[in-house]
Amino acid sequence: MQKIINKGFTLIELLVVIAIIGILAAIVLVSLGNARSKGADAGIQGNLDSIRTQAEVYSSNNSNSYDPTGTTATAGVNAACGTTGIWSDPTIIQAVKNANNNAGTATLNGVAAQTTVCKSSANAWMLAMVKKSDITTTWCVDSVGKAKDVAVILLDTAAEITAITACP
Repeated sequence: MQKIINKGFTLIELLVVIAIIGILAAIVLVSLGNARSKGADAGIQGNLDSIRTQAEVYSSNNSNSYDPTGTTATAGVNAACGTTGIWSDPTIIQAVKNANNNAGTATLNGVAAQTTVCKSSANAWMLAMVKKSDITTTWCVDSVGKAKDVAVILLDTAAEITAITACP
């Protein structure tokens, strides 16, 4: 009598392996989503840090003034902050636009669905941008040298923006 030898895997074994692969793939995809958001936040921080440096160059080239007319503005995706003073500098415009493309949106300065709020005067400026990984937080930089997380709730009304000249 000959013995029949079955080669291969049973249907149950194949289904178990497919289920394990599916679970592992789901875990990896969740991790990648978090990494992308954190990478976008790092891009925002890098662009805003370059704005701080360029603002000082602009000020020293323009009678130590950031914006003689003063600006308070918000910006959406791929938009600049304003058109006067430091906000008219091409390097700053490009850095704001690059950071805006990575930012989240929130209500800022009383305007819904904005990525950025900026304010400037002759002797001070500040810019805050909503983080991609946490839309309740902004990354804020200013002329005083601050670079820190600031809660959106501190920047969401016009009265709050009017009262500040630097990152709160």
